Amino acid sequence: MNEKVEQMKQHYMDIPIPKELDYIVNRAIKQNKKRKSNFKWAFVAASAAILFVAGINTSSSLAHALSEVPIVGDLVKVLTFREYKFNEGTYNANLEVPAITNLDNKTLEETLNNKYLEEGKKLYSDFTIEMEKLKQNGGGHLGVDSGYVIKTDNDQILSVGRYVVNTVGSSSTTFKYDTIDKKKQLLITLPSLFKDDAYIRVISENIKEQMKEQMKQDPKKIYWVEGVSNQVNSYFKTITKDQNFYINANGQLVISFQKYEVSPGYMGVVEFIIPTSVLSDILMMKDEYVH
Repeated sequence: MNEKVEQMKQHYMDIPIPKELDYIVNRAIKQNKKRKSNFKWAFVAASAAILFVAGINTSSSLAHALSEVPIVGDLVKVLTFREYKFNEGTYNANLEVPAITNLDNKTLEETLNNKYLEEGKKLYSDFTIEMEKLKQNGGGHLGVDSGYVIKTDNDQILSVGRYVVNTVGSSSTTFKYDTIDKKKQLLITLPSLFKDDAYIRVISENIKEQMKEQMKQDPKKIYWVEGVSNQVNSYFKTITKDQNFYINANGQLVISFQKYEVSPGYMGVVEFIIPTSVLSDILMMKDEYVH
């Protein structure tokens, strides 16, 4: 029996890495289903898939992938697909590119994963170009760090945030979110949650109220909002139609602003949870996503 298992393992190890990561994982899972009674074989198949992933990542990525990929049963959701690392004196880059796997909607899966991959490539390319410029001009400090966080992962919703921290003198941070309906296999956009564009005004007014209340409760907080004296020429008026957002684990809509977008830099990336009671009359489908 051990000899047979070793032969299967060697067979998998001899297969070249496919271009699409989801092909690897899907294949292992399908094979697992065919042999549910053989736990050892399932372990080998899943392990082989992970080893393939490790072939294009570092050991830290393997550890992350192992934590995300069960041996039998559950499907893979998000894992690290590629890493870019560079450390040379005052020049440092650490980039993690996520991949979403096992969506039935392969068009959506490929679109998102290609977007993430292109973002990672551009970040690393921009880093190397800027590094060479600094070296030619006498040197300096340059750093970029990117990765992802899973904000929500339940039976229906998967919300993934990708962050980028750039360090050139001072640091800047950005966050971007994608929220997926895993049951309907579609990408949820902010406009798709509401009946019409009235949500822009409703959400914006609630955020202004929250800003003012937070500043009243904590003098250290500052927002550039109308009605409050600030040393700025531009105030927050409304969110954009496609404002950065995600749906949290409690089924609440969270609106996110980048650093410097509505407040001084020391406030960083700021978020506002919008009370569902404020949105109930304008939601397209009550209790479907936001409740």
